[in-house]
Amino acid sequence: MRETSPLPQPHPTRAEAFRFWLKLGFISFGGPTGQIAIMHTELVEKRRWISEARFLHALNYCMLLPGPEAQQLATYIGWLLHRTWGGVIAGTLFVLPSALLLWTLSLIYVAWGSVPGIAAVFDGLKPAVLAIVVAAGIRIGRRTLRNEVMAAIALAAFAAIFFGRVPFPLIIAGAALAGWIGHRMRPDKFQVINGHGSGMTGGSVIEAQSVAHATPSLGRALRVLAVCLTLWWLPVLLAGAVLGWDHVLFQQGLFFSKAAMVTFGGAYAVLPYVSQQAVEHFQWLQPGQMLDGLALAETTPGPLIMVLQFVGFVGAWHQPAPFSPLVGATLGAAITTWTTFLPCFLWIFLGAPYIERLRGHAGLSATLAAITAAVAGVVLNLAVWFGGHVLWPQDGVVDWLDWAVAAVALLGLVRWKWDIMFVVAGAAAFGLLRWAITG
Repeated sequence: MRETSPLPQPHPTRAEAFRFWLKLGFISFGGPTGQIAIMHTELVEKRRWISEARFLHALNYCMLLPGPEAQQLATYIGWLLHRTWGGVIAGTLFVLPSALLLWTLSLIYVAWGSVPGIAAVFDGLKPAVLAIVVAAGIRIGRRTLRNEVMAAIALAAFAAIFFGRVPFPLIIAGAALAGWIGHRMRPDKFQVINGHGSGMTGGSVIEAQSVAHATPSLGRALRVLAVCLTLWWLPVLLAGAVLGWDHVLFQQGLFFSKAAMVTFGGAYAVLPYVSQQAVEHFQWLQPGQMLDGLALAETTPGPLIMVLQFVGFVGAWHQPAPFSPLVGATLGAAITTWTTFLPCFLWIFLGAPYIERLRGHAGLSATLAAITAAVAGVVLNLAVWFGGHVLWPQDGVVDWLDWAVAAVALLGLVRWKWDIMFVVAGAAAFGLLRWAITG
């Protein structure tokens, strides 16, 4: 019996979209894979604001860009739904709650040191975050690994990054080359993303049809360049002109602007470079503080690259003149976050119309399918890496309660379709309760 196509979904209002993006900013735990999984569940499956094919097309473009791909994906989808301001709102709300929370935690860290209750909440969240990452890997695998060729690409990507320590950009480049060659030799094995999405996403707001405002033009590209570059560099140049070109705020704005253009492969790919420069060259913080900042960023919503805000905060806290430590640190956090994330809007608003124009191109579709398969292998590596740190701690003592929390959370997410917010809140409460009982 033939299934009835779902009814067309009404276009969300700007208020509805605002509420969703705000909610996403508070529940976007799990790193990029968890965040992408949340967006897929909410936007493709539940709300049907965008079809499967359009979602994956946008995702694969964002995978090729420097910067946090999940935040860029939110910006891309917001732009598709409600033009430029839709993209601005989506991208901003994706990072704003995390920025405010990390500012608070950074202040607690530098002023009062470690707070046991907060640390207990973070400890409780770790196994749940592991479950979110594994569940995201399962989702991506189900959507992408539909034949032995796609599975082989995923396994090759996992082996390359896990055993060979091959940089992420090289893995993506290799997958792209395999997809481009493969679509000429065996197109049936590489056309795994159909043009209209799966049946359950039929009737989406953004489906197979073109979007009127996605038409590229030279005039639009020049306007985007002028506005974004001005907004990007104006605060940095003002800091240098007013405070001096050797002041910490100008140095941070300049350094993190450079970092924003080379952050291919996510936060873990760029952290060694940032750590070396921030600790050894600029001496903004100590090696142990860098690890503490990473731990804080891993257990807050939003992209992991938000750890750079912690670096800016602590660096300016120690070199605040002519401001107080709190004002200096706040300005340091602000200019770091600004120069880290504003370029993301430039990449999306400048490139997305051209990527939309190429949608449906057989070679590009095959290339992006191969990239998605490689990403599935990279996600598996992340799950193994994260699982090793959470479930097998360095002291060799296995915490079976963490195993139980991770297993229950994973089963709930995959089989019973639990809401991410429920999983995160439950894990945080578990961590706090365990600390209260055991001390």
